[in-house]
Amino acid sequence: MPTTPAPPMPFHPPNLPTPSSSRTRHSLNASFSFGPQSLVNSYSVANSSLESRRRSFALDPNRSILPVSPLRSSPRIPRRPKASLTGRHPLANDTTDVFQESDEEEEEVGEYEWGMVDRMRLWRHDALMQHLYETAAFWGDKIVNWTNDPNDAFWLAQTFFLTHQYSRAERLLTRPFSTLPPQRKSPAPNVLNGFADKGKGKEVAHDPPATSTPFPPRLPVGGAGEMIDVAVEYQSGVSRLVDMSVACRYLAAQCQMRQGKWRDALEMLGEANPFRGHEKSGPAVPNTDGGIKIEASMCHLRGLLMMKLNKTVQAKSCFKEALTLDVKCYESFQQLIDTEMFTPEEEWEFIQGLSYKDQTPEDADFVQLMYTSRLRKYKHAEEHAIVRKRLVEEYGLSDNPDVLFSFAEALYISFRWADCFAITSRILGLQAVHAPTMPLHIACLHHLSHLHSKLFILAHELVDKEPESHISWYAVGVWYMSVSKYPEARTYFSKATIMDPRFSPAWIAFAHSFALEGEHDHAVTAYSTCARMFNGSHLPLMFIGMEHLILSNLNLADEALNAAHSMCDGDPLLSNERGVMAFNRGEYDEAATMFQDAISLAQVTQTSEIEWAPTYVNLGTCYRKLGRYEEAKASYQCVLKLDPRNTSALSFLGIVHHMLGEIDAAIVKYHEALSVEPINPHVLELLNMALADHRAGNTLLQKAMPSGGEAEWARRTRVKQERDQQARSMLPPRLPLPSRGSDIEMGS
Repeated sequence: MPTTPAPPMPFHPPNLPTPSSSRTRHSLNASFSFGPQSLVNSYSVANSSLESRRRSFALDPNRSILPVSPLRSSPRIPRRPKASLTGRHPLANDTTDVFQESDEEEEEVGEYEWGMVDRMRLWRHDALMQHLYETAAFWGDKIVNWTNDPNDAFWLAQTFFLTHQYSRAERLLTRPFSTLPPQRKSPAPNVLNGFADKGKGKEVAHDPPATSTPFPPRLPVGGAGEMIDVAVEYQSGVSRLVDMSVACRYLAAQCQMRQGKWRDALEMLGEANPFRGHEKSGPAVPNTDGGIKIEASMCHLRGLLMMKLNKTVQAKSCFKEALTLDVKCYESFQQLIDTEMFTPEEEWEFIQGLSYKDQTPEDADFVQLMYTSRLRKYKHAEEHAIVRKRLVEEYGLSDNPDVLFSFAEALYISFRWADCFAITSRILGLQAVHAPTMPLHIACLHHLSHLHSKLFILAHELVDKEPESHISWYAVGVWYMSVSKYPEARTYFSKATIMDPRFSPAWIAFAHSFALEGEHDHAVTAYSTCARMFNGSHLPLMFIGMEHLILSNLNLADEALNAAHSMCDGDPLLSNERGVMAFNRGEYDEAATMFQDAISLAQVTQTSEIEWAPTYVNLGTCYRKLGRYEEAKASYQCVLKLDPRNTSALSFLGIVHHMLGEIDAAIVKYHEALSVEPINPHVLELLNMALADHRAGNTLLQKAMPSGGEAEWARRTRVKQERDQQARSMLPPRLPLPSRGSDIEMGS
């Protein structure tokens, strides 16, 4: 085929049937509104008659931007195959039509040959696939001028968006746009690109017409009243792209959000879903083309805008609506779960109640399993284990990062740091940076003291590779906290929260740095901020209760811990803290029950037993206070099986032997405790008492507990300690300090 010569000026674009050429034209007077209500009205009108229903696809919120890709061929007119050609270029298959014409129109069109506009559309899409965005914008701009095709205008705006030219894309989508094709003199029959068709595959040069039609009048643009001027001058044939297509309005709102124009973007979308309540909208209405409903995407974007405007409650509703409308909208799921907008039980009920079967009947089980694997693991341990097993065995995802992350998260909340670190290392070996895994990996490096050097190296690598990521600076802050440089750690945690205000690990770590430094009042304030921002998480409230326990604010501690328990009753650490609270109130039976609950929950989650040694110590102390010495002895012995050098367990076990009159066994345990902590004053005093009793040949029960039991024995011990201290320092006697911490101390 000979090369097509350059057409003389002025150029007359070929008379191509475009995807919007046969559409019912809009009138700006009928759609002059910055809100989305005009789209809803147009959609209702388009569905009111059988004739116009075929033209309503651009306004259908149940369709996606990519209607039926990749099952459908190009929405452009298919080129007639030729014997001399090997076939179309693979990237010529433009499977995207945001204005979504029906397939019936393609069937009505007969044989068709490619023209210049077709070839440039191929160049545009080929450039997009090869990330040559300026090339795509250059040729796409010419296509729009020739065709006035809204579909071509959308793709030009999409190109601008991909190159971060948001204001340029917004202007294209919101300025007056002619919906009529350019007026031109009808060419001779079968004329394509200056050639007359002589038959199959044969073309003969044809000169363009000598006389050309005048260019159409230019639309007024610019100025505050441009839309009013256009509405006055043009009664029909002019509209805005955002009033012609839901996809264009969605893209325009995206551009406005990227420019920080959050209220303008919210006005573009509407503060509430305008399609809500429509007969063709809702969770039970499946997507018409198998993709993701653009209505759900608009709800998700509305939720992001609400977050920017600090309207958390409205944002939560928007994300819920987006995921309810289309379960494939993973980003709404991610926002709900990662920012902990639900309590553990609420998120379980919501995710299990989505309309998977109605929306994705073939893939419903898989989608539900994947979402379930990302839920928090404080409850439903058996269900989570079954989900992970099915994903591995039935779907072959044993080495998928998201499935591995589910395993790692279950190990992390069970305090199995080493096992969790092994899995997170595998995930990061598969992907250099896996956003959900990074906080777990960094936390494991912090908890495993022999890996602090690796944490230092990782923090440096992240800052070098991704300095704009909040996770990089979070890693730096965790390293500083690992080496007890708390002010420096707070600096980097603060930087991470500024970069991503919804990154909960940085907020919690920021508060931890105050608690570890002993600034408990500041820690309470920081934890309170976390509780306000992440109102679906029980952790900030639990930490507030722990800080109030240390400060001896027992009423405030009780209130915070009970509030945390109402949100999550499956956390063994929370049960331990509530047990300490009950112990401080003198309610030893209730405290023992709570400590038993904590141990039971820890066993259900298959947690590392050594991490719960303080809870066994606390349980044994409750039994000792209740006079149940044999049970107390069994609890302390459980601790020594896990940690033979636990000073508290050795000392308390010695006290139990002492109170049972087993003086020799008590002396042995006191000596073992002093071998670990030689200068513990409590144990030294107890040892002296046991040695005195041994010399006198009397048991502790006969000598020290004639009537008052353990309380009288404890009182005499404290009195003797005070007298000894007064004799040494010549100071008046002092009251004993209250016990502090999450485990019951020796003085108890």
